[in-house]
Amino acid sequence: MRPTAFAVAELLTRYPAAFQETLSRSSGPVNFQGLIAAADAEQMAQQRGATVYQVMLDLLPFAALYAEPVISSFKVGAVSLGLSGNLYYGANLEFKSEALNCTVHAEQAAVMNAWMQGETGLSALAVSAAPCGYCRQFLYELVTAATLKILLPNTKPALLTWFLPDAFGPHNLGVRGGLMQAENQQLTVNSQDPLVLAALAAANMSYAPYSFGYSGVALATADGSVYAGAYAENAAFNPSMSPMETAVSQLNIGGGNVGNIRRAVLVEVQNGVSSQVHSATAVLSSISGVQLEICYATASAHAARK
Repeated sequence: MRPTAFAVAELLTRYPAAFQETLSRSSGPVNFQGLIAAADAEQMAQQRGATVYQVMLDLLPFAALYAEPVISSFKVGAVSLGLSGNLYYGANLEFKSEALNCTVHAEQAAVMNAWMQGETGLSALAVSAAPCGYCRQFLYELVTAATLKILLPNTKPALLTWFLPDAFGPHNLGVRGGLMQAENQQLTVNSQDPLVLAALAAANMSYAPYSFGYSGVALATADGSVYAGAYAENAAFNPSMSPMETAVSQLNIGGGNVGNIRRAVLVEVQNGVSSQVHSATAVLSSISGVQLEICYATASAHAARK
């Protein structure tokens, strides 16, 4: 949900006027999706007399304003740096009356926000404290894991691999590449419904090299906005992120309100070894009375051979 103007203004007073103006211009539009353009990030660095890495750390409390920790009341923000130079917000998200393993960590949200907006890798990720073990494992799935820098306040940047020695990852299961690499699973559906097609697009970019359960979710809100989420698997399985969690996280970072969800569509391959139907239904039912619409996709010969 979009932070209040008062909360943002209160944080802005900590910074120089020029920095305030640039950040307000970059993050102020109604359609802000938690993306700070590379040019604005560089300008804020110059205005602070610092590096973009420092700007990422400066932005952590702004990202944390989007957190929805309805169980823990513990807000966390994260900021990722895409290969394009753009910065992306992430914030933790919890679901009341649902299993704790449905929680979205801020680091995950920052990764998925960058991926859903077209990034094919990250070069750095800033967070207010060292990532938990769950997040370290999640981050190790990234195609850029070997070079990813973790930024913490008052600490020198360190590689992810320093935080996760002797790591288990895609290479251990014979998978080349990693999460965020460009994908096209070539799934098709027998529908021209725009929301179904948005979920299909997310399914086609999904990363599921272990189950091949390619899937995507699209949420439509009362104001006509659409928020999509792709499935992201992990070699350790449990840190995988469901397409519904991704879509709700995107809605949250985009300033949307879960109370305004009017439709929710899941597209997935039918009869796969892994399905998102039950988890998507559970997460959706914890935030909305809308019924999940399920559309099964047809896999191309290319996808079937994977």
